[in-house]
Amino acid sequence: MSPAARSSGTLDLVFSSHRQIPPRPTTMPTRLKIDFVSDVSCPWCAIGLYSLKKALSELGGEVAASLHFQPFELNPDMAPEGEEIRAHLRRKYGSTDEQLARIQETIRERGAQLGFDFAVGKRAGIYNTFDAHRLLHWAEQEDRQLALKEALFRRYFTEGQNPSSHEVLLAAVREVGLDEARASAILASDEFAADVRTAEARYLNAGINSVPAVIINDRHLIQGGQPPEVFAQALRQIVGQA
Repeated sequence: MSPAARSSGTLDLVFSSHRQIPPRPTTMPTRLKIDFVSDVSCPWCAIGLYSLKKALSELGGEVAASLHFQPFELNPDMAPEGEEIRAHLRRKYGSTDEQLARIQETIRERGAQLGFDFAVGKRAGIYNTFDAHRLLHWAEQEDRQLALKEALFRRYFTEGQNPSSHEVLLAAVREVGLDEARASAILASDEFAADVRTAEARYLNAGINSVPAVIINDRHLIQGGQPPEVFAQALRQIVGQA
């Protein structure tokens, strides 16, 4: 749930500088590979995604970005039935009800500024998200990964649905035009499980221990659910170094 992620020695932290980076004069956009390490049950990940999208739109023709969602589980050992959200946050972070209410309101306000609705009170629980990551891995092959990611964010944070439920996952698959029968077969098997676990281990070994973590061209790390202007500044800095 934290908005920050620790960098390793292989990644350059780029968002800490607040100096103004002017747009790079060029006739050709700079290509950027963006790995967005995140979980579908992380509110700061939703904030980070919509901030990043806004920053990319502001950069216009300066960059040509390819966005890839990489798996991270906040609660990999969560039981299938999940856990009541307030009890979970008290146990995991030691948060009081007052602190939780303030954090929820901050998240709601940040989302509203980005056009995303965090429906306070809709989410009843914290759930296992491994199957969601398996479907996201498959959706990238079908060029529908971003659409599915956004659908899963909406179903959990806006509608309060359970992202570990196969019924909810298949509804999201239908919503974005993916093959429901294929998705159902994936969920009924362990297909892509090894791929997801391998990717999770790779980012943990790289020093990513909380999310969102946005990695540009396998080198530069932008930590946390930053505002759009911070993402834009960091991306311009990276483009200027290209």
